[in-house]
Amino acid sequence: MSIKKHVKLGLSALALSISFNSVAAEDPIKVGILHSLSGTMAISESTLKDTMLMLIEKQNEAGGVLGRQLEPVVVDPASNWPLFAEKARELLAKEKVDVIFGNWTSVSRKSVLPVVEELNGLLFYPVQYEGEESSENVFYTGAAPNQQAIPAVDYLMNDIGVERWVLAGTDYVYPRTTNKILETYLKDKGVAADDIMINYTPFGHSNWQSIVSDIKKFGSAGKKTAVVSTINGDANVPFYRELGNQGIDAADIPVVAFSVGEQELSGIDTGPLVGHLAAWNYFMSVDSDANYDFIDAWVEYTGQEDAVTNDPMEAHYIGFNMYIEAVKKAGTVDVDAVKDAIIGVSVPNLTGGYATMMPNHHITKPVLIGEIQDNGQFSVVWETPSTVAGDAWSDFLPGSKDLISDWRKPLFCGNFNVVSGTCGGKADVASQ
Repeated sequence: MSIKKHVKLGLSALALSISFNSVAAEDPIKVGILHSLSGTMAISESTLKDTMLMLIEKQNEAGGVLGRQLEPVVVDPASNWPLFAEKARELLAKEKVDVIFGNWTSVSRKSVLPVVEELNGLLFYPVQYEGEESSENVFYTGAAPNQQAIPAVDYLMNDIGVERWVLAGTDYVYPRTTNKILETYLKDKGVAADDIMINYTPFGHSNWQSIVSDIKKFGSAGKKTAVVSTINGDANVPFYRELGNQGIDAADIPVVAFSVGEQELSGIDTGPLVGHLAAWNYFMSVDSDANYDFIDAWVEYTGQEDAVTNDPMEAHYIGFNMYIEAVKKAGTVDVDAVKDAIIGVSVPNLTGGYATMMPNHHITKPVLIGEIQDNGQFSVVWETPSTVAGDAWSDFLPGSKDLISDWRKPLFCGNFNVVSGTCGGKADVASQ
């Protein structure tokens, strides 16, 4: 072959390479959004879908990432837990998304988990949960129990003087596991079994008359009583309405909720609920420049002057920005490269500080206790002096207190037993 032909072939190959690279550079980064837009959880999850669309729009206006635009791919698992798994598979195997942001309930996350692990996807989960799980494919940007439930109980016990406890929850894995941790914790603190009442109701429960009556009776025994609520979804609306109907005042039996925020209160007459509590890591009323900017952007995006923000929205804000920074750091959207790059990434939160992704795929967060106001907002009455790192495994359950999670090599294990020196293997092996 002549030198001229070599040069010609070389130039053709170079042109082809440039052409392929140009096409690749223009391909959008596909972002799966897996939130219920119908069914019992739509009251909470629809807003998270819109939050993701706003964040993607803002990122694209800023030039995207790695010179590529982001393309949202929205699906509706319709508050149907098996359907969550089907939709996750559709996003990863058919739509070829690079990352998924989604889920609210733990039962939906448990449904999605084996799919995400099998297909080596990335899932950013934005809601408080029960812990007892750590997956190399999941990033938990909501609170673990040590970042919400335990501090809330400590506040009620130490600052309010609560001695009797109603643990009321929706009947699925998050309330049951969280209440299992809290029951053990309370008994370790000297609370008698007779001073703990536990009640579960199905999703969408609407007839609260007899249960609220039982709570009122339980709280009339002469000891300060509180309700720790892990009730989820639209069942909260009739629950709080019944509290008002039966004249349960926050001064008599305060309710501290872990799944009720500004969005859920926007559909309720909050007048009778003033003084009841919620424990989160963010409230819309937080006084910070970052929060005001976020609220302004949300109001502009929705076109609604009365649009509210809430904690899971902040978790998506943090998780999305962590993903963008990890992609920049890795220089690629390759899943394994992003998993390595994201550990240690810090981004601003909306309370004026920073959130950092820890080696156990949980993040650092402040803990806030807020009182419901008559305008549907929360007034912060207590907060931790600094951020708290999320624990994947509870220090209060016998099966998990010796476990740690660290997804850095060489340990690379989600449930390493520090006593036996072995790795359990499965993401949630201790809870099975």
